[in-house]
Amino acid sequence: MSAANLTEAVHHAPMITNDATIMGFLAIMLGLVFYTAHSTNSFWKKFYSVVPAVLVCYFLPSLLNTFGVVNGEESKLYYVASRYLLPACLVLLTLSVDLKAIMGLGSKAIILFFTGTIGIVIGGPIAILVVSAISPELLGVQGPEAVWRGMTTVAGSWIGGSANQAAMKEIYEAGDQIFSAMVTVDVIVANLWMAVLLIMASKAKTIDAKTGADVSAIDALKEKVENFHQQHSRIATLPDLMIILAIGLGVTGFAHLFADTVTPYFVENHPDLKNFSFHSKFFWMIIFATTVGIILSFTRVRELEGAGASKVGSAFLYVLIATIGMKMDVTMIADAPIYFVIGIIWMLIHASLMLVVAKLIKAPLFYMAVGSQANVGGAASAPVVASTFHPSLAPVGVLLAVLGYTVGTYMAWLCGQILQAIS
Repeated sequence: MSAANLTEAVHHAPMITNDATIMGFLAIMLGLVFYTAHSTNSFWKKFYSVVPAVLVCYFLPSLLNTFGVVNGEESKLYYVASRYLLPACLVLLTLSVDLKAIMGLGSKAIILFFTGTIGIVIGGPIAILVVSAISPELLGVQGPEAVWRGMTTVAGSWIGGSANQAAMKEIYEAGDQIFSAMVTVDVIVANLWMAVLLIMASKAKTIDAKTGADVSAIDALKEKVENFHQQHSRIATLPDLMIILAIGLGVTGFAHLFADTVTPYFVENHPDLKNFSFHSKFFWMIIFATTVGIILSFTRVRELEGAGASKVGSAFLYVLIATIGMKMDVTMIADAPIYFVIGIIWMLIHASLMLVVAKLIKAPLFYMAVGSQANVGGAASAPVVASTFHPSLAPVGVLLAVLGYTVGTYMAWLCGQILQAIS
């Protein structure tokens, strides 16, 4: 039997078929990643300074699928995670957004955040058009492995985060192979840009002096953020956690009910809207969950963030990431070079737009760096960049990143529509 036939046979006869057992393996893998990522051991510190933990959370489960330990296609874990945990995750990440506080950061911070968003929305279509001049086969493909479908997941990640990325995968029905390649592009290109931002942050005073930026608002921001967290942070109690679960999973239940009601209406009465995802139950489910999260942010429910609502949401998110990884085949990384070219051009468009607008409005480098990373890196890395300027400013990165979660689904969907139109 040839190697190819042997591999195919292994994939059709996985060693483990019980989803409960598979879930146990995934949980152990996630636990090991988080344990080692926060270890004081010098080896692990060096390792995770080069390899992002989130990439490891994708990669380790993919080995189970690649070597035939499990069959990612047959397992129902991804379906459960994407339909039950993802909407809950979006609610819990969004309910903490303080739109009033974000507006209080000043118009320049908001302008640069949305400049970054626009850079991602238009950068993707421009990048694929540029690269298609060399590789015309990138266009004209409409199947699940079409490049434009995979790019929608990158848009979701670079505007919002992994939750929005997973939402785009479902809404635009991106195939697992193209998604595997795009996850690699997403993580590596995003972290290269983050490294550039950290280098710039170390020279912030010099850069701000040259651009004539007004940095007086930064001190006020430091004080405001410190006061807010002193007032709301607390140790989570069991009632806190049960209420957080009730809100996350409760809204998820109503999101399914809403999708089951609205989708048939559009299918029957508006067949012309199929290309705009209006016939997708998943689309309506995600829109409902995100919208409810925004509404809850204007109520006292937002105070649950002090008890760790976003941490619970992030835990759900990492389970989802592991189940996505379980469907991936790591051998697809070898097919990704052309996609890296697309990703680099895409990021250069975003970065150039950010730098130009920051110079025009004489914004502090802090706003440009955090506004960009809130889009591209999300809540995992925006605080890292923000804290480079001052530790007390890390929550500002979280605030803007949460805004990214809020608009991520909507703007990535728009990017997807443009990509679909030109492809």
